[in-house]
Amino acid sequence: MKQRRFNKIQRRKISIFLRCLIISFMAWMLIAVSNKYTFSIKAGIEYVNIPEKRAFHPLQSDTVSVRIKMSGWNVLLSRLNPDTANIQVDLSSLSTRNYIVFSNQIGFINRQFPIDKQVISVGPDTLYFDFSKQTQRKVPVRVPMHIGFKKQYGVIGATRTNPEYVTITGPLEDVANIEYLETDSVFGTQVHTDIRTVSNINRKQRTNVTIYPTFAEVTIPIGELTEKIIEIPIKVENERRYTSVRTIPSKVTLTTLVSLKDFSKWTARDFEAIVDLENWEENGVKSLPILLTKVPDYVKVIKIEPQNVDFFVRK
Repeated sequence: MKQRRFNKIQRRKISIFLRCLIISFMAWMLIAVSNKYTFSIKAGIEYVNIPEKRAFHPLQSDTVSVRIKMSGWNVLLSRLNPDTANIQVDLSSLSTRNYIVFSNQIGFINRQFPIDKQVISVGPDTLYFDFSKQTQRKVPVRVPMHIGFKKQYGVIGATRTNPEYVTITGPLEDVANIEYLETDSVFGTQVHTDIRTVSNINRKQRTNVTIYPTFAEVTIPIGELTEKIIEIPIKVENERRYTSVRTIPSKVTLTTLVSLKDFSKWTARDFEAIVDLENWEENGVKSLPILLTKVPDYVKVIKIEPQNVDFFVRK
């Protein structure tokens, strides 16, 4: 089929039409993004001005729906990049009652948002709380790590935090269930020197528990590692029913990774390797696996030779 060709006048009309269409679309877009719309977002709750002598349990979810009046442009950005915001809730009025009304705090909440976003309402409008006896205790601080090391480097000692313990205050039933608190994770790649940083204590959504202090200084000792070969005797367990038990060989060789500065510190006395004779007759085994029951902290065993040993028993 022969394609239709447009003449010069027709091409000009099509060009004018397309330009008008583009201009109209841009004008519509400008009007659309400049108009005000109501948009709802999910927001987490952060409690502030907590009454000192009252411990509380929220009786509802810690996430609320916030209705915000904003421009079409902000609505578009919110849809393209959805994010869970956090809003602070003032609990000072809990000293005289057991509920909080959001409509009484709209001004306080609006100050937490940019001036071009106006909070209209929060749902649910009322938060209810159950009160119980407040208690206090100290718990240790732990540091989760996600660290990649430079070749032949690693952690060579205990992670230290300052303080080692933090004080938690809150309802008895909640505080009693907290055995320790973690800081935010410490990250690193190609690490080959000590890590010294300040990390916040992770609340893990414990909004009704007060933590002091809220951060800790973290020190993680990093050093160069080297291989060390250590030969240790094999101990036999559950051999009392027999006159004598002999393993072949009588020693096991461990290939370990140790800190270069502690190379001479670790000896055979710091390790223990055993074989267990319990139930060997019933199982009919001909060799026994080596079990390491004692290895120093921050020493990595990368090879055991042999992994199984033959044995002779005299009844």
